[in-house]
Amino acid sequence: MFKKIAIFGVGLIGGSFALALKKAGVVQHVVGVGRTAATLARARELGIVDTITTSVAEAVQGAELVLVAAPVAQTETILATIALHLQPGTVVSDAGSTKSDVVTAARKVLGDKIAQFVPAHPIAGRELNGPDAALADLYVGKKVVLTPLPENAAADVERVAQAWQQCGALIHQLTPQDHDSVFASVSHLPHLLAYALVDDIAAKPHADVLFQYAASGFRDFTRIAGSSPEMWRDISLANQPALLNELDAYITQLTKMRALLAAGDGKSLEQIYANAQQARHAWMRAIEAAESPSKQGGD
Repeated sequence: MFKKIAIFGVGLIGGSFALALKKAGVVQHVVGVGRTAATLARARELGIVDTITTSVAEAVQGAELVLVAAPVAQTETILATIALHLQPGTVVSDAGSTKSDVVTAARKVLGDKIAQFVPAHPIAGRELNGPDAALADLYVGKKVVLTPLPENAAADVERVAQAWQQCGALIHQLTPQDHDSVFASVSHLPHLLAYALVDDIAAKPHADVLFQYAASGFRDFTRIAGSSPEMWRDISLANQPALLNELDAYITQLTKMRALLAAGDGKSLEQIYANAQQARHAWMRAIEAAESPSKQGGD
């Protein structure tokens, strides 16, 4: 499918994308571009990329697809450098967890080349970072949300979709605004809460005792607090309005539950717990049903 792909950011997301396409046998050559020589060298050592370069012109030259898989705050700068060398026929996409800010940045720096940019967001990850965290099957059965622009050609959107499908992903589409609203609720807020809880406990005078007795419940709730602080700082600020709305709603819920607890209203607390349990069970069943066919097909 692809003779050459260039990936800016060869860590977990970009590295897994490259490994998946290589495993599927649909890319001949992958060029890695990054901020540090050591990271690029490690990616090449692991077979994630075939060549590495610090030259944007060299990376983009002849590439059919360019993926920006760097923290969202770096997207505008990266796209600005790509724009100088972007040739007709090359499609650029990203893997950012926010979309409205990315689209705004793309319009600013790409100008009349904006039609060549197809925004995307793979809904998969791990709490580990860097090339060593990359997995060839990271995206199998996982969703990738495309947020196409009015200027995009249908063939370019399809090219990006097919690349992710070759990784085993399931393709969905949202507007950039709807995307940011949805993920503020189900992704960005949970990360904020996990970081807040661990930071709060770590700051207590007897933190060592608390961590000594923390077990599976604490581990499961806070797993995502092991994710990249830099990345989640950028995501939080990039999606600030929607995240603030979700945080305010959550604070309202906590205030309600605190009042029930203070009043000893066990019946009402149990009803909230039961509603949450039922909703989670339904969600897990839906996830398992969606992922099962893809996993079977990939075996």
